[in-house]
Amino acid sequence: MRAGKTTSSLLTIVNAAVLIFSAISIFSARPPEKDLEGSLTISGAWALYPMVLRWAEEFKKLYPGVRIDVQAGGAGKGIADVLAGVVDVGMVSRDIHPAEVKRGALAIAVCKDAVVPTISEKNPLRDHILQKGVTRQMCIQVWITEEATTWGHFLGKDEKVPLHVYTRSDACGAAETWAAFLGRSQEDLKGVGVYGDPGLAEAVRRDRLGIGFNNINYAYDAKTKKPVLGIAILALDLNGNGQVDEEENFYEDRDAITQAIARGAYPSPPARDLYLVTKGKPANALIVEFLAWTLREGQRYVPDTGYIVLSPEKLAEGLRKIGLR
Repeated sequence: MRAGKTTSSLLTIVNAAVLIFSAISIFSARPPEKDLEGSLTISGAWALYPMVLRWAEEFKKLYPGVRIDVQAGGAGKGIADVLAGVVDVGMVSRDIHPAEVKRGALAIAVCKDAVVPTISEKNPLRDHILQKGVTRQMCIQVWITEEATTWGHFLGKDEKVPLHVYTRSDACGAAETWAAFLGRSQEDLKGVGVYGDPGLAEAVRRDRLGIGFNNINYAYDAKTKKPVLGIAILALDLNGNGQVDEEENFYEDRDAITQAIARGAYPSPPARDLYLVTKGKPANALIVEFLAWTLREGQRYVPDTGYIVLSPEKLAEGLRKIGLR
């Protein structure tokens, strides 16, 4: 029985690796076709910020005459900035709203990640909480109905330890995605509002009775790939049996959870595609080249930066949207 599970796990990892290899190999590296110069401005989602920073660094190595300014501030800021013409490209970590499409938003899916629930490592009931995990219904009682006001309620025990709930104060894809998992929108999320991914992670880290949520690259340390010091990742009890089963336990490091997302073991939402958005089909050569590069050569940096490569079909769709094949 154990051998069968091990074989199955190995097969899913191999399949995920094949998907990544296929996506990257289809858009294999090519030398720069022309010299590019100029400036590119990008703002928006914290979720995409580490990835776009990496892309910007690598792109500028190819084109030293290019300047790229990348600013985080939330998906809401990214979509507002690009539609207002304040920046060239917006980073958006949620689905594009119909009203935004009507205003000209053209969304290019470039990679994938997910939102995970978090607690403090210093929580006095930490071990029990991590063994039990959290169901979707329990999350609804925490962030939507506010029925869960103590960790005892959370665990189904007579514990009076209070539960401190945190959410995001800025319009962002992480909160919108987490709310979508609960069947609601960001405006419905209860809790103390904190600005930005780093701020929310820090609030939970400092509060031993706190619970929150973060994008993967703010819940896990970029160097060690382990959960950020002082934070524990709360597993989702997907089958609702009151414990974290072996097939649900993939939170020990960043590689494990990204592999789980790639093979479809983590639900969507809170897993989701991430987008670079322009206002209308881009005509500027620098914007087109940068977007094309992220969908081609840039994909090789996706797994190492803590994200999930999209299917070759989605990447090809992005190229078609900007007028390329």
